[in-house]
Amino acid sequence: MKTQPIRRERARLPAAERRRQIIEVTTGLIAERGFWGLSMQDVADGCGLTVPGLLHHVGSKDNLLIAVLEHRDETDAATLAAELEVRVDQLWAEGAGITLRQVCAALVRRNAGQPEIVRLFAVLEAESLAPGHPAHRYFRERQRNTREMLASLAPGDDAARFELAGQVIAMMDGLQIQWLRDPASTDLVAAWERAATRLFDAL
Repeated sequence: MKTQPIRRERARLPAAERRRQIIEVTTGLIAERGFWGLSMQDVADGCGLTVPGLLHHVGSKDNLLIAVLEHRDETDAATLAAELEVRVDQLWAEGAGITLRQVCAALVRRNAGQPEIVRLFAVLEAESLAPGHPAHRYFRERQRNTREMLASLAPGDDAARFELAGQVIAMMDGLQIQWLRDPASTDLVAAWERAATRLFDAL
């Protein structure tokens, strides 16, 4: 029995809308399969495009991956700033009146509401430990930048602040992995609050 070819919509979306569609479809596929399991044909099918049409918008598979990651960072920063009632450029600024614990709690609440995105980053972060992975440099720089930003809100001297920021990242990442693996029995927000109480009260 012959399979019917996938019909592709030929409606011309505005460039920004098409790019947003491509990023959303790709995000879901990577969260499910990882980067190495990502097929440009599947992305194209999900967007009603041909592969050449998809490449016209993104250039390459590697470019598409970085676009997905950068888009999520921008979206998350805007959402976090809105929840904390500050501008994005004030998130890590001294004198903004935001504490490290407040930022961490807001981050965890945000992540608890988007398991697919957290899974996406968890999968890619593990895959990108390989130096040849296209996101290897991105995640290395992202880890350094995140640690520096968290350290800017921490108490103590530079060494103590940097160490605390590293512990916060490790604790948050570890709890998220446990939550992703068994969401039915893990309340991410509650687990973080208990861990944060032990960590921050010991300072």
